[in-house]
Formats: sequence, C-alpha cells, structure tokens
Amino acid sequence: MDANTCIETECSPRRRLDFDAIGQENNDEDSSPMVLNVIKDINKIHSSIPSEVIPKIGMQFETEQEAYDFYLAYAKEVGFGIKRSTHHKDKNGKLVDRAFCCSAEGKRAKDKRDIHVRAHRHATRFGCSAKMKVNSRQIGKYQITQLILEHNHYLSSPHKTHLHRAHRNVVSSHAVEIDMAHSVGIAPKASIELMALQAGGRENLGFIPEDYRNYLHSKRTRNMKVGDTGGVFEYLQKMQLDDPNFFYAIQVDEDDLITNIFWADGKMKADYSSFGDVVCFDTTYGKNNEGRPFALFVGVNHHKKTTIFGAALLYDETILTFEWLFDTFARVMSGKKPNTMLTDQDAAMARALTSTWPETRHRLCIWHIFQNAAIHLSPVFEKFKEFTNDFSSCVYDFDEEEDFIREWNNMLKKYDLEGNDWLKRMF
Repeated sequence: MDANTCIETECSPRRRLDFDAIGQENNDEDSSPMVLNVIKDINKIHSSIPSEVIPKIGMQFETEQEAYDFYLAYAKEVGFGIKRSTHHKDKNGKLVDRAFCCSAEGKRAKDKRDIHVRAHRHATRFGCSAKMKVNSRQIGKYQITQLILEHNHYLSSPHKTHLHRAHRNVVSSHAVEIDMAHSVGIAPKASIELMALQAGGRENLGFIPEDYRNYLHSKRTRNMKVGDTGGVFEYLQKMQLDDPNFFYAIQVDEDDLITNIFWADGKMKADYSSFGDVVCFDTTYGKNNEGRPFALFVGVNHHKKTTIFGAALLYDETILTFEWLFDTFARVMSGKKPNTMLTDQDAAMARALTSTWPETRHRLCIWHIFQNAAIHLSPVFEKFKEFTNDFSSCVYDFDEEEDFIREWNNMLKKYDLEGNDWLKRMF
C-alpha cells in the first residue's frame, strides 16, 4: 500500500557538476571529450585495483546475490551506483538470468510535479549503458555473458561514492546504536556525528542522515504491533459506547498494521451539518511521538467560535493518504462536501482535493500565505520596511477586484517584483 510505503529517493553524489551540460554531451553520438575522459578514468582505476575485482566475461557465481555483491563491490571501487534490471525465470519460477546496470541507466520521465516546487532536483539518469548480465541456463551457475564497462557520465570520487543509494545500508550494529540514541533522546545529528567519528569518517559509515530518518520512520510502523492495535480499537470502541453517534475509521496496510485513523463524534457531525460550508484543513498542528501528522477539519460557528468537524492521525502526507481521508470524511458526513476548503500550499493535498472533491473551491489560508511569503520574499521584507504594510493591504483591504488588481500591480512595480515567480503563481 503506497500510503504506508517509506520512500527513499535516489541521492546523487554531491559533486558540483553541470548536469544539463552532461545531458547535452550525451546527445552527441560521437565520443565527446567528457566520455573520453571517463574512459581514461576507468582505465586508470582498473590499473590500480586487483584484477580479480574487475568483471570479465565467463566469471561464475553460485547465486544471483553473489553476482550482485561482486558487481556492487566493483562499482564502489570505480565510483558509480548500480541497480537490478531485467530478469527471466523458468517455468518453475527459478531465476535464470539477471542484468545489473548503472544507476544512471535510462532517462527521467517528464516532470509533472506541482508548479509550486521551488527547485527541481538535478537529473541523475543519463541513459548510461554500463551493465553486467549473468545467465545460468548453460551450466547451472550464474555466468557473466554480457558486460559493458564504459559510462557516459562523470564518476564519483572515492569519498563521494558512499552517497549512491546502492552503497548505503543501515547494518544491524548501527541499528542498535540508533535505537539506543533514540531511546535516550539524543538528536539524530549528534548521533550520526558520533557514529561517523567511530567509523573514521562519513564515507566509512555506510549510510547518510536520510537513511537514519527512514530507519526510525519504518521502525515506528513496525512497533505498531497487535497489542497497540488492540489498544486503539479498545479506546475507539469505548468512545462509541459513550456516544452512539461516534464514528471512526482505520486504514491498515497488508501486514494489518495501522496507517491512518479518522474519528468524529456526534457533536462534530452536527456542527458540520450546520456550519460546514467553509472548512479549514491543516496538518501543522503538531505530531505525536511516533512522528505522525495530526490533522483537523476546522470551521467557525454562528458565534464566530472555532469548532472541530473531525480529526485524523495520519501515517504521512501523500496524495493517497489525503484521498482516503477526504473520502472517509465525506462518507461520515452523509456525502456532504464543503463549498470551500482552506488549506496551505501543499501539492499533495491540492491534488487529492481535485480528484476527490472537484466541485469544492480550493482556497489558500491567509496565515499560510504570509508564512510562505516570509520564505519566498525574505530579501524584500528585509530591504523594504514598508513592504509588509503594502503586502498586507493587498491581502486584506480590497473587496472589489478592480481595486485589488490596481494596488497589486502598483506593489509589483514599486518593489520591482513583476518577474517574481512565486507572486505570479499566487496571483
């Protein structure tokens, strides 16, 4: 279930390279100077490492895993990451061949992410054809039958190779240290620095801070065992006994571990029926000890007092999670959907709203607008003291569209912001 999957992103080496230039050079069918330099680098590395470490046609391995480990060790010496690629099985389901390729194989698909992304990641795949293929059909053992050692991209230096995902792993000894540090409240940064010092440097540690966080995140999910699940059910059932109109919904993954929880009592449902035309949805109220976002559906009653329509404890903030939550909320509220929904500028939240409640108007919360303005326009706020008043005036003071547009354009011209991408998107 995607809503419960801990996603680890590909981490490219932190070498300052012109990736766009690399891509342009790779489009040239002739051997570019960059490619020729890479070939020279590989030949130089081959001359400095034992010959038995270098793959050769005809080499044999007992298992597919043994072949993978061999190619992985070679990749670390040369300076690139690898991944498992195509394979075939026989009629009994036994793996008969496998191709291992460079992590820069293939090309990135067209970027469809939300326009609010401030800085897109650099490309990490350049159509590299380097690979090693093993086959067990002929002799029963996995034998190298195809081998391409040339790469069409820059290789990583020895102290950067460990940043490739294929070379990163939280081993059991480190897992014990992470668990101990977490249990006594030591911050991840301090814990990583200590382990790196003990290992003789971050390049010898075997993982990066992102892997540390992913390990803790997945551990929290594993710790939600049957006893915890039973405790949650017991509490929710008790609430339902006290209030017959109390409703709860729990989403579990394929291992029957809890991912998302939503609940609403009788008063919340009655308030939503009366005051649910405009709803503010927010996940920034806080997180519990397990790192789970706490989400609230909030509105205002006829006394202009805040009222809660529903609450949820979420596993993450992905599109699938929000879609499940919005569908559940509408079902609990007898199919009634708000006319207007106020949220922050979260892209996953916006897409989930579009797919589940297309008829609901999506508006941005003013508080979040100012929070994001402080981030995207911080140099302007620092340079011009009066900008705060002018920006606030545009947000609050004009009810007529014509007046707002006039003042908005005056503000852009006054502070030379006509070309600001964030303000264009906000407008």
